[in-house]
Formats: sequence, C-alpha cells, structure tokens
Amino acid sequence: MTKKVLIIGTSPRANGNSNRLAQEFEKGAKAEGNEVEIVYLCDKTINFCKGCLACQRLQKCVIDDDANAITEKIRNSEVIVWATPVYYYCMSGQMKTMIDRSNPLFATQNKFKDIYLLATAAEDEETAMDGTIKGLQGWIDCHAGVELKGIVRATGVADVGDIERSSALKEAYELGKSIN
Repeated sequence: MTKKVLIIGTSPRANGNSNRLAQEFEKGAKAEGNEVEIVYLCDKTINFCKGCLACQRLQKCVIDDDANAITEKIRNSEVIVWATPVYYYCMSGQMKTMIDRSNPLFATQNKFKDIYLLATAAEDEETAMDGTIKGLQGWIDCHAGVELKGIVRATGVADVGDIERSSALKEAYELGKSIN
C-alpha cells in the first residue's frame, strides 16, 4: 500500500547535508511506490508564531505566508519526514519555527501517523541529536496516535558535501524504502 509522504528540509543552506539525506530518503520511498514531495524551508517565507492562538479557532494561522500551505501539506500527508541540521545540540531554527506555525494541526484531524527524523551534526557524538529528538517528540506527543518511526543520525558532517562520505545516505535510502 502506497503512502503520501511529505519531507520537510529545514536547512538554511539549499545544498546542505540534511537536504541530501532528504533526497536519499525520497529515492527510497519512491522506489517502493510512495507518493513523495519535498518542501525546502530555505525557499519559503515563514514568520514567527505570535502566540495569539487564533489558529485553534480558525484552523489556520492568521499570518499570511508560506507556513499555511505547508501546514495543509502536513495535515494531508500520511508520513512526515523532518530533515534538519543540528545547531547547538538542537533542531534548526527554521524547523522549530515551522513546528510552532503548525499549531493549527493541534485541534484538527490529521492523516499523518508516522514521523521520521533525518539529522546531521558537525559533532561526532550521536548524543548531539538528543535535543533535536526531544524537541520533535514534544510535537509528536501533541498528536494522538502519532509515532516516531525512524531516525537517521549523520555525525561529523560540518561542511557542505561531508555527507557524501557518510553511511547515513544509505541509511536514509533504506529507511525511505521501509515505509509501508
């Protein structure tokens, strides 16, 4: 059974290492016949949440930017994949801002049940990803029945292109293939 998969690349660099992981995940998911779309936040205008909570009543944000369209894509996808560089042991600011702006999803029925994380860090220790995982888990916990199904951790990839020598590319491809 094929699924509708949305990959959200949150790197501020168009050719960043985490976006390469996203592309490999996409290849794997498509190889299994899934419908896959990648959205790169570096190409989008996404303003900060104002905390007004009008989205809970309106089921969309009052700020008119690209976040509303991305939130709708999240709502209508069965699988969400977050791809992020890890900065100071946490997800990118772009990812956190998009998570905050997806607040209209809190009060609605959504199709997604499976979440994946693709993360890259300059630090060599896998624990460098712990803050990112914990932050994403907070978002997941706000949605009943949603589960973090898989993580790819690419460590020691500081410069653009470092990912090319990492086994994480193959891991991302294989994780994409595992969607069922």
